[in-house]
Amino acid sequence: MAEIPNGFARFRYDLVNALKLAWDSIRAHKLRSFLTLLGIIIGVASVIIVGSAISGLSTYAEQSTAKAFGSDSYLVAQIAGARSRKDYLDKMKKNKQISLEDDRYLQSVNSENTIYSPYRQQTVDIKREGLICDESSVLGVSASLADIRDIGIVDGRFFTDQEERTRTAVAVIGDETKSILFPGISSPLGKSVKINGVDFVVVGVQEKLGSAFGRSQDKSAYIPITVFDRLYGKSQSLAVFGRPRPGSGLTLEQSLDLTRSALRSRFHAKPGKPDNFDTLTPDAIRGFIDTLLNLVAAVVIPVTCISLVVGGIVIMNIMLVSVTERTREIGIRKALGAKRSDVMLQILSESVVMSFMGGALGVTLGALFTELISKLFEISLRITWPYILLSLFVSSSVGILSGWYPALRAAKLDPITALRSE
Repeated sequence: MAEIPNGFARFRYDLVNALKLAWDSIRAHKLRSFLTLLGIIIGVASVIIVGSAISGLSTYAEQSTAKAFGSDSYLVAQIAGARSRKDYLDKMKKNKQISLEDDRYLQSVNSENTIYSPYRQQTVDIKREGLICDESSVLGVSASLADIRDIGIVDGRFFTDQEERTRTAVAVIGDETKSILFPGISSPLGKSVKINGVDFVVVGVQEKLGSAFGRSQDKSAYIPITVFDRLYGKSQSLAVFGRPRPGSGLTLEQSLDLTRSALRSRFHAKPGKPDNFDTLTPDAIRGFIDTLLNLVAAVVIPVTCISLVVGGIVIMNIMLVSVTERTREIGIRKALGAKRSDVMLQILSESVVMSFMGGALGVTLGALFTELISKLFEISLRITWPYILLSLFVSSSVGILSGWYPALRAAKLDPITALRSE
């Protein structure tokens, strides 16, 4: 008879034997083991899918914010953002409307270090020879917006300061606007579209942007703010985009501070009082979205993990049945000198192996579903390590907790009573 090593080597020897016995038991009851693992598999797969959706939404929100704001710009307006209806009404009552004259004042004060562009928007139909691009965004801006927002032009150019000053009816259209109004035409440059009954000459086509926050950014037309005011009047408050001028050495925060200081002076805001206008930065948007997604994760992930608890209950039930089936076997082992710890290790190992297998299969299934959903719906879902590790940790913990009571019950069996079992 081979000599059994002592200490750590003995524990490793017992553990390897327990794992072999656990694997043999799982293989001997394949269908029962699979059905037992089903709850763990579904639970882990759910955690992976939900986690990848949350990570994907975070990436999507960041990309959408970059498209809407540019890489280093900010927005100043009467109301740049509101968290509730009350917040909106409070800002509407307290804040000053921003006019084109305010934009010109900012340029006169800070033009050496900051680029500004007014920004107004209307949702209208753009037409051409019986074709209609409905519910398009017509944006009244300055020529400088191309530098502030990093607007990519794939055909033609953006309009110039001269065209803005002379109120020339020119337009830079979005990719979808071009596809709808100029089907089969490679380049619409020099051709006209009709906005609010006025013919605009197309001078440029913007690169395809896709959607942001559920709305297409490609059904659009940029026109000079001077022409926009002539079409729709000046009564509406406008927003102002700002960005540190390249080479000025200013950060976004420093440029925004200069802008706030200038507007506070113009609007006679008292020292120590809040701004009587609103500002918005990309970081503020991303921070709000991250907070929202964290709240969603805090609610959804624990709910999803409930299925893992249900799977653990199923494992515990099956392990109790397994202990009952192997009562005589356990009695023989204890009669031959097996200790309580040996019996516990055998039963606990089987439970943990089943849970870990379920976790691994769940991660694989979740990854496959995530990839399938990404391709079918053309959305970006991203599997991250924290959710994989969370799933495996929870599933393994469930295995330990689910197997502990059956293992303890098996270890406490009286060998004489167990040997009498049929």
